[in-house]
Formats: sequence, C-alpha cells, structure tokens
Amino acid sequence: MPSPSPEPRESGLIRAIGIPGLTASIINTTVGAGIFVLPATVAGTLGGAAPIAFVLCAIAMGLIVTCFALAGSRVSLSGGLYSYVEVAFGPYVGFLAGVLFFITITLGAASVGAAFAGAIAFAFPALGSGFNRTALLLCVFALFASVNILGVRSGTRLMGTLTIIKLVPLLIFVAVGAFFVRPELIALPVWPGGNAVGQSVLLLIFAFSGIEIALAPSGEIKNPARTVPRAIFSALLVTTTLYIAIQLVAQGVLGPDLANFTGAPLAEGATRFLGNFGRSLMLIGGAISALGFISGDILASPRIIYAFSRDGFLPRLFGRVHPRFRTPYVAIITYTLIGLIGAASSTFEQLAVLSNIALLMLYLFCSAATWELIRRDVRQEGEPFRFRGQKAVPIMAAIVIGWILWHATWREFAAASVVFVLTTLLYFIRQIATGRRAAA
Repeated sequence: MPSPSPEPRESGLIRAIGIPGLTASIINTTVGAGIFVLPATVAGTLGGAAPIAFVLCAIAMGLIVTCFALAGSRVSLSGGLYSYVEVAFGPYVGFLAGVLFFITITLGAASVGAAFAGAIAFAFPALGSGFNRTALLLCVFALFASVNILGVRSGTRLMGTLTIIKLVPLLIFVAVGAFFVRPELIALPVWPGGNAVGQSVLLLIFAFSGIEIALAPSGEIKNPARTVPRAIFSALLVTTTLYIAIQLVAQGVLGPDLANFTGAPLAEGATRFLGNFGRSLMLIGGAISALGFISGDILASPRIIYAFSRDGFLPRLFGRVHPRFRTPYVAIITYTLIGLIGAASSTFEQLAVLSNIALLMLYLFCSAATWELIRRDVRQEGEPFRFRGQKAVPIMAAIVIGWILWHATWREFAAASVVFVLTTLLYFIRQIATGRRAAA
C-alpha cells in the first residue's frame, strides 16, 4: 500500500515551473563558470586521457540524478534534496542533510560570484579589487534578487534567457574548433591510473553539480511526478555531451599545452582558431555563464531557507511569502546577502574545493532517502516515476559516491566531521529549547 501523503505544509507559493523551465534551470546551474577552467586542470592530471574522467563522472551523475528523479517524483515540497531526506528519515537526518545542502549552495554561489568578478577584472582591471569589486557584485546580486522577488515566473524567464545566451559561446567553440582538432592529440596514450582518475572525478563533480539547486523550488514545480524526471534526464544529456565535446576540442587544439593554461584554457584554445575575437568571446562567455548561474541560484536556493523556516528550524520570519508576488522574499534577501559576502571575500578555487565533500555527502543522504521512499511507496503528487529494478539504483549510486569520496583527503573528511558534530549540537539545543517553551 502506498504511504499516505502528508498534510500540506506550504501555502502561498504557486506552481509555475514546467518541463522547459526546469530543464533550462538545471542546464543553467550545471553549466557554470567551472567548465571554462576545469578542462586544463583535468588535463594536467590525466593528460590525453582527460575525457575518460568526464565520461565516468557522467555515469556517476547518471545514477545520482536518477535518485533525484525517483525521489523528486514522490516528494513535492520546497527544499529539494533536503525535503526528500526529511520525509524519508525524519527531522534530525533531514536537518543534517539540509545543513550540507545549505553549505553546498552558498559555497557554490559565492565561488561563481568570485569567478564572475575575476572574469570582469580580466577585461577591466579597475573592477578587480577593493570597493569597486564589492560594488560590482552588489549590483549583480541585488538585480537578480529583485527579479526573483517579483515572481517565480519572472525569475524563470530571466534564467532561461541567460541560459541560451551563455551556451552560444560554448557551442561556437565546439562547432568551429572541431575543424581544427588534430586526431593525434586526442588519442589515448595509455590507460590512466585509478587514483588519478578518481581525483579528477572528485574535482569534476563541481562541474556536473547544480541539479540539486534547480530542484530546490519543488513546491513551485507543475506536476512534479512528470516534470522532474523528464527535465533531469534531458538536462544531463545536454550537459554531458557539451562537456565531452569541449574537452575533446580543447585537447585536440592545444594538446599537452592545455594543462599550462589553467586561468582561461578555452579562451586560449579559441585564440588558436578564431584569433582575438575567439579569446574575447570565451572571456565574455565565462562572465555571462557566471551571471546565468547566479540568476538560477537566487531563483532556487533561497527555498532551502524557506523550507527550514517551514519546518521550524528557523524563525517564521524567513518563511514569509510576499502577499502580491507570492515569493519567499525574506529568504531571497537573506540568501543573496550570504552569497554576496562569500563572493566578495573569497576566490573560486578556495570555495570550489570546500563545497565538493559536502556535496557528495548530500548525494549519499539522498541515495539512502530514495531507497527508503521507494520502500515505503511515498506519494505526494500523482503517480511517481518508477521502473523495474529501481531499488538497485540508489544502492549503485551510494557505491559510486563512496568510491569518489575514497579519493578525498583526511583533512576534508575532518572538516565534514566538524560540520556533523556542530549540526548535531545545534539540532539538540533547538530541541531542548523548543521543549522548554512548550512546557512553559
């Protein structure tokens, strides 16, 4: 028997995001600034075998996002992965997952904001530091916050427009660069070692992540049981194809030199076959890509703060919905300020490394939650997405995530352990305080 649907816990939000909007949102939050720099980093580790890491990462993400599709078709509350875990395992485990989710998305937004500032500074050095850099980021974050407060439809339209614009430079890079690829430069010289591949996949998770961000406004997705799976798989197919094509063209044009251009490898590659126009196009494309990510992130990620307020982990103030625009405006403003502070004070590389372990731990929580939701046959909104052998998917996903995590450092695991301990203390302090207020 299906598990009965819980009482509705959300009010005021409207379901306005369909398959095209969610697909665009996933592509937008996945194709961020990372793909403009990561090809060189992976080539530095694996050389000509770098495309293998992209393929393996895509396979791993295929298992992980299938878990998202299975869980997202059964749980339709705002909060995305946090809500999937909370419904499956209760408030404590849900809170742990929610904190991991919040750490991941805030570090992601701050890192891409920092990358945007760096790209602009490359063309306009005066905007690269100090007050000017902060003022630039303030204008960008404030603009996107305002648009998203005005309505989920306006935020989705802006995000969709930026998604199309940001893909144009990358498609030009692939389409034109393919004619300049030298086959001998993309031939696999020797099968790489497992440790090098694992480290590269661990790094590339950042480039493939973002789907979880786009799923955060689940309470505003139309017919989630149908929309979530279709949008997820469509977006993953697009991004995987694009990423592998970009890596092949970059390697096929630059060869071993690709690893030397860690700052702007695609810009250097485009210079080889399009001259200065190509370089400018890719630098502008990197900036627009970062803008698109920030836009989509501010559309989706504040729903985590809203969900925390809905479930009593934050004051009710953070769950307020604007009476006219029907958006969680306090959560949007709060999240925007946090992202702005992080972007103004850190660099892309620092933040990207910090977010990966939290992200993988979150994926592990979601894999376990997916298995539990299937076992209990939880249904909140229509017939869920299902197929034969579906219970095996979260198990395989957990094994793959474990393999990727095996290549992390002990320092990164120690940082994750500190997060779990502090989160547990916060949870039980809140429980004690709530119990005392109830007794009073």
